[in-house]
Amino acid sequence: MEGIRTLIGEAEIAARVEALAAEIAQRIPDDFVVVGLLKGAAVFVADLSRALYRAGARPEFEFMRLSSYGLAKVSSGEVHLLGDIPIDLAGRRVLLVDDIVDTGRSIAHAAALLHERGVGEIWTCALLDKPARREVTADVDFVGFTIEDVFVAGYGIDYAEKCRYLPYIGIVD
Repeated sequence: MEGIRTLIGEAEIAARVEALAAEIAQRIPDDFVVVGLLKGAAVFVADLSRALYRAGARPEFEFMRLSSYGLAKVSSGEVHLLGDIPIDLAGRRVLLVDDIVDTGRSIAHAAALLHERGVGEIWTCALLDKPARREVTADVDFVGFTIEDVFVAGYGIDYAEKCRYLPYIGIVD
């Protein structure tokens, strides 16, 4: 696509997702629920769930929809819950999965909501971590790739609701 330069290719993403799944399967007991943050993490959650199966794990998965960007390249600083998890997760182990952690607000907000609901243990996972943009404390237990402060799209991550379909992650010029 014009205006997007490849940062992380399709094969590199696939290999890292397999490695993450192996790490997760070793560290988290088998009875857990993957909670993906929509829309950005949908592609990652789908691939990660199948990789977890290949690594011997059999997690359930659900989704929570949050928004802080809208159509902009910069977070509004406010996280809004647009769609909630339809099941009760009280006492359950949860792997909270996001596409990218930059300010840290979305994953911290989602984790706080899950804690309020009485989930058991929570682990966090992000395909991309952008620590240079961190505004709130957000420790990520499993990280696919750490990237510089660049605006990216592809592999589920959008730019103004476009480019989610790209099989790679690219820098938006």
